[in-house]
Amino acid sequence: MVTRHTRIVDRALTRLKLRQLRLLIAVGQQGSIQNAAQDLGISQPAATKMIQDLELDFEVKLFERTNRGVVPTVFGATLIRHGKLIFAQVSNAAQELDDLNEGNSGRVVVGTLLAASPALLPAAIETLLKDRPKVAIKIVEGTNEVLMPALLSGEIDMVVGRLPSRRHRAKIVQEKFFDERVLAIVGPQHPLTKARSATFEQLMPFGWILPPVETTLRRQTDQYFVKQDQFVPVVAIESVSYLANRSLLRSHDFVGLMPAHVASLDIERGLLTQVDWTVPFGAGPVGVSHRGEQSLSPAGAAFLTALRQAATQMRYGQTLI
Repeated sequence: MVTRHTRIVDRALTRLKLRQLRLLIAVGQQGSIQNAAQDLGISQPAATKMIQDLELDFEVKLFERTNRGVVPTVFGATLIRHGKLIFAQVSNAAQELDDLNEGNSGRVVVGTLLAASPALLPAAIETLLKDRPKVAIKIVEGTNEVLMPALLSGEIDMVVGRLPSRRHRAKIVQEKFFDERVLAIVGPQHPLTKARSATFEQLMPFGWILPPVETTLRRQTDQYFVKQDQFVPVVAIESVSYLANRSLLRSHDFVGLMPAHVASLDIERGLLTQVDWTVPFGAGPVGVSHRGEQSLSPAGAAFLTALRQAATQMRYGQTLI
């Protein structure tokens, strides 16, 4: 018996064209069939016919007309997302072939969050390069709000760092490596470096370096500040750059919030100092997020293995703060 799913898959395999998907994505981005048609160098009637053919083949309505143009339906948005993934995979395949042609043994694109960049990620890269010295590695830094959509669209292979909130979990695979706690960090010149059992009241007079508003840690920080009589720092700097944060902490009497592994090496070297104050929020799992191991290239799969090895070494082979 031929099911609806089987019927649609058969049509897609025999009739679907990449040009249709390009048009679909362009219409979704611009909200106009006419403008999308112009960008692709086709007539508006031809573009309208291509959208209608897609709707017939997939047996759903892809766009709704409004007084401001067209907007994707839930079906249209879903097909656009998959279309972007298809084009990302085509681009990745072309890039990987180019890398192989130039003598590189594959390519992997990794998104990184602050919790992974100073220790976990470099250790994994070192392990990978021992087995694949010619692999091409691209690192993209950002927050989960930026990296997760790029992961879902296929622009990057995996995201390493603090695992995202539950709104992303239905579409990705998450693997926890370890739990991370947050420390209050200052420069070695800060008045609180020698304070024992510091209180939040002692931290209040100083400026703070905070994570961006779209991060979980920032939301937890703000909630804590609200509970402390609506506390507002005298100076508040939003930054996800570790190098900038470290420089600011060493040149000003600011207080920064950092995952323990991020600050550990600089604390050992005396470049930064941990305040003797237990941060009552921010603890969370660090790991890797990806679209499933079947989606990874051989280089991507090798890097995932290297991450697991590095995480094991961090859990059992190093002294945690």
